[in-house]
Amino acid sequence: MLFFALIMLGFRLRAGKLIIGGTLTKDNEIRIIQNSGNHKDFPDGFFHLGYSSTFRTDNSQYRNPEEGDSSTGGIASLEQASVNSNNGYANRVSSDKSKRSKIARNQAVVFANFIFTVLLFVASAFSISFYFIRGMFEVEGPSKEAHIVLIKPGTGIRKIATMLQTEGIIKNSQIFIYSVNWSHKAKQLKTGEYEIPARASMRQIMDIMVLGRSIEHSFTVPEGLTVKQVFERLAENGILVGSLPEKLPPEGTLMTDTVRFVRGTSREEIVKRLRDGQTRLVEEIWKGRKADLPLQNINELVTLASIVEKETGIASERPLIAAVFHNRLKKKMRLQSDPTVIYGLFGSSGKPANRPIYRSDLEQETPFNTYKINGLPPSPIANPGRDSLRAVANPPHTEDLYFVANGTGGHVFSKTLNEHNINVQRWRTFRKNQDSFTEKEKV
Repeated sequence: MLFFALIMLGFRLRAGKLIIGGTLTKDNEIRIIQNSGNHKDFPDGFFHLGYSSTFRTDNSQYRNPEEGDSSTGGIASLEQASVNSNNGYANRVSSDKSKRSKIARNQAVVFANFIFTVLLFVASAFSISFYFIRGMFEVEGPSKEAHIVLIKPGTGIRKIATMLQTEGIIKNSQIFIYSVNWSHKAKQLKTGEYEIPARASMRQIMDIMVLGRSIEHSFTVPEGLTVKQVFERLAENGILVGSLPEKLPPEGTLMTDTVRFVRGTSREEIVKRLRDGQTRLVEEIWKGRKADLPLQNINELVTLASIVEKETGIASERPLIAAVFHNRLKKKMRLQSDPTVIYGLFGSSGKPANRPIYRSDLEQETPFNTYKINGLPPSPIANPGRDSLRAVANPPHTEDLYFVANGTGGHVFSKTLNEHNINVQRWRTFRKNQDSFTEKEKV
């Protein structure tokens, strides 16, 4: 408070004014505060910072001989004291003005005032610029439609900003650069493929890239494909990058599911994810299998599941077909599955679409032809799905030993060979009628 009082005093002295005031002390002394201003008398006890003089008011000093009254003498003394004090005040004011003139002419003071003015100007300009840039960073963008933006690895903030401005997504790349750096987010922008919404502000764009909300693509492996067929699809995918492993994984080791990925993901990464997913799935199902299955190891589980997978595309039939094969294995009967014959002849490339199965094919000696070998083939013939694996691990209890197509996409099941032969004859009649109808349509 003293500091501010001294500052106010300096302003008052510079203006050439000092308030007149006076107080009566305990020792009958009058303290005179002199000023040329037009102010009223101050009440008793008032204190004002200024120049002052003290005079006693008893009868021994400045007594008026004509009045003989101590109070009158006191007033006369006060008037005389005021005159004397005014003369001293004038001398002191003249001296103070000379000192202030020297201080004003001091170069250090002038330079300090200049620096202060410059700093004030710079601070004002910075504040105005900051709020302007912040407003531009927050306002909605110029693009009227969504855009797909690809940020490749190693792309810096300047290239990103230039690309966004070139695409018409933002108005000013420099504001984007400045604001992202000011937010300390430049090093947090992630690579990826992003969908920028229409009218997105610069802040929204920054947040999307910081969070790494990249567009996800999908790759689906249908049930029943061979490893080679899956690799062919991976090679044709234009979003994935890199080459495929030179050596094909073992048959049946790829998960038949949909995997999601971002642009730039390698093909090897997808293969790894498919293999890891299948390994986890098979091990989980193997642990929960029935105890009395005629299967020796986890490879036989996958092998039988792959045969079931190729026999039918109807999910509700898979447990029934699995039960038939389990019953035949327990009775030491050959599986006699047509898909095993096809795999033995054409391998993982698969049978050509228009080629039928001939009776002579069933007689071909291959390690996979279950018309010729006992038990299961040496390895899976395709990649089985989850439903087929579960059907083989936990088949229902049935007495069926045979099944044949029913002409409507499904199968008919039977317990005895006689029943099966009747069903086979029905199937052949249906096929014959279908072929006859087809021939008539061609004519």
